[in-house]
Amino acid sequence: MIVDVNCIATLPGHQNPVYTVEQAHNQHVFYTAGNDKGIVEWNLDTPGFSRVLMPVQSSVYALHAPANKPVLLVGERSGSIQIYNFEDSKPGMTLKRHALPVFDIRSINYKNEFLAASEDGTVTVWSLENYQLLYQFAASSDTIRTIAISSDEKWIALGCKDNYIRIYQTEDYSLVCELKEHTLPVTSLAFSPDGTTLISGSRDAHLKLWDTASFSLLQDIPAHLFAIYDIKFHPALPLFATASRDKSIKIWDTELRLKKVISIEKGYPSHTHSVNKLLWTSNKTQLVSVSDDKKVIIWEVQAVLG
Repeated sequence: MIVDVNCIATLPGHQNPVYTVEQAHNQHVFYTAGNDKGIVEWNLDTPGFSRVLMPVQSSVYALHAPANKPVLLVGERSGSIQIYNFEDSKPGMTLKRHALPVFDIRSINYKNEFLAASEDGTVTVWSLENYQLLYQFAASSDTIRTIAISSDEKWIALGCKDNYIRIYQTEDYSLVCELKEHTLPVTSLAFSPDGTTLISGSRDAHLKLWDTASFSLLQDIPAHLFAIYDIKFHPALPLFATASRDKSIKIWDTELRLKKVISIEKGYPSHTHSVNKLLWTSNKTQLVSVSDDKKVIIWEVQAVLG
């Protein structure tokens, strides 16, 4: 497979580091947030600033748009979860349960629920119907940095600061197993679209490939120079992208073979600071990256099978 990458647009506008990016139900726009006072909406058709969607009270670490609900869920440093309702075009409820930052939010469609992971070491489970708190469980004695949910919505994987990956069942949130092969905190997780593997990234800069039938370790490679902050599978091709504190984005095939490095050192007009999050847009060829350098960059990624 040959992968070709071109920069479509570099979008300035944030005044501080950008921590997260998400696309909601309108395929023509996407959203970013970080250490600014608002969530920014960007236009994809003619790449550029659209509007400030809503103000926030503290830094935003997580944005999530559930597939079956026209809302954007916002996880803040304060521990609050804000809800923006696209039907009403205005902010809705603010949920307060965590006293420490919310680092990730993911939803389970068949249960109409969403999960929030916090620096307090707990996961809260909320109803997407009425936003009532349904359950809260402790998964770690320290920060939970990332959540991944398998495509069949059977498994939840939690990446924790104590170096563990913890696997839970979505049915009853019972613990299935604990995986400890990383030597530093786990900072990124992603299940493959076919559900057969789980990929984890860590502050130890390694990628690990796990078999989801037994959750045994299949492969381990030194993938970056520093922490791996995000892993995103391509929506249609057997590829995934990783983002790192080493300022690079890397494109891999599903057997962990490196296909492309996107960095200034490789001649790309890329980020000058840590790359924090990635988004494959709905058109399936564009990759959005956000960084501590305050920039949002849109990349065109073309792959030729061969």
